[in-house]
Amino acid sequence: MSRTVYVNGAYLPEHEATVSIFDRGFLMADGVYEVTSVLDGKLIDFDGHAVRLERSLNELDMRTPIDKDDLLEVHRELVKRNGIEEGLVYLQITRGAPADRDFAFPDPDATEPTVVLFTQNKPGLAASPAAQKGMKVISIEDIRWGRRDIKTVQLLYPSMGKMMAKKAGADDAWMVQDGHVTEGTSNNAYIVKGNKIITRPRSNDILHGITRAAVLRFAEEAQMIVEERLFTIEEAKEADEAFITSASTFVMPVVEIDGVALGDGTPGKVAPRLREIYLDESRKAAI
Repeated sequence: MSRTVYVNGAYLPEHEATVSIFDRGFLMADGVYEVTSVLDGKLIDFDGHAVRLERSLNELDMRTPIDKDDLLEVHRELVKRNGIEEGLVYLQITRGAPADRDFAFPDPDATEPTVVLFTQNKPGLAASPAAQKGMKVISIEDIRWGRRDIKTVQLLYPSMGKMMAKKAGADDAWMVQDGHVTEGTSNNAYIVKGNKIITRPRSNDILHGITRAAVLRFAEEAQMIVEERLFTIEEAKEADEAFITSASTFVMPVVEIDGVALGDGTPGKVAPRLREIYLDESRKAAI
């Protein structure tokens, strides 16, 4: 059955949805996006995603084409129309489609931003088997642009990183800059050493993850020690455990880095516990 998607104010069957070839998201990667998880037919961390979306738009000097309340209604309507119980809602806003290709930004009063949303049905998202066995990562050099805190659609290098990992028989890649781990290709990275959860502090070097913020808050509420600092890939290989967080994976244990098993090669205690807490608390707060 065809999905219902949203394009510039209209709900359409996916095969009828079109965007101009002059859209700057297509030509220049001039756009931002958000992905909101759905559990039990409800949205997880919607407010956090809406706030980050507004920040990304402001950082790119792009006007906001739809207010938060209307955006929430579109999310809910797509979830309803597509019967999503567990899955994702993808949102993308670009600077729009001027009359022709040009490096200069178009006049914002003459060019409407493009707003696109669609759902992805992911049954078993919360009960992912990967969370039971953990994932393997490799390290790659981080050669992305310097504003990773803006959630843009410039995802070519992260996609290449995913393919490097796949070629190496791993699940994902952690990116390394000046010897220190920045983040995963589509997630924030953490290690656990002793009784401390260690993760890189927020800056322009990493995405300010919405799931990251919630998980760190829940960790501190559970009396876990969180240390936000740089860590090296070698330090990660010697950690007791490691994990990632993202909107689509929640909390996912990492059991191997560059072929080196962490601990006994199975998920430890911290990541599974944080996943449990995150899912429980997020379901309570879902809208």
